[in-house]
Amino acid sequence: MSTPAAPEASEASDPDGLLAEQLLRLARRLHRFHKLYLEPAGITPAQFRLLRTVARSPEPPRMADLAARLEVVPRAVTSLVDALEAAGRVRRVPDAHSRRVVRVELTDTGRDTLRELRSARRTAAEDILAPLTVEQREVLGGLLSALVGPGPERAC
Repeated sequence: MSTPAAPEASEASDPDGLLAEQLLRLARRLHRFHKLYLEPAGITPAQFRLLRTVARSPEPPRMADLAARLEVVPRAVTSLVDALEAAGRVRRVPDAHSRRVVRVELTDTGRDTLRELRSARRTAAEDILAPLTVEQREVLGGLLSALVGPGPERAC
């Protein structure tokens, strides 16, 4: 791994900008790690997010609900569900109250895949967080919760 370059003078005078850049670099690194660990299962990070979202729902969610929860356009959810359905990990089911509504539920294969992927995700997290002590991890967790926790969405 390469050593990060020293901050330029302009970056040093813009600590928030530097912090934002570091967060973006970390996000890209997390995405690469997750992709690396998820690839052997034949699943993308976006598909994993969709599986987790379906699993956490008290009832099979509607496609529109998935799009909202994942913060993507409905067409993206359709593509993800198509791929997961083709792999036997989810299935579309009709809504009990409206024939026009389609819901998505996990299959047994989907539940097995989630169990497998949760282990891979933990391994990826351990690799990324290895340089931090337990105390540092707790502080980081608290800080991240403050940034991404519930509350009104801030404009980008």
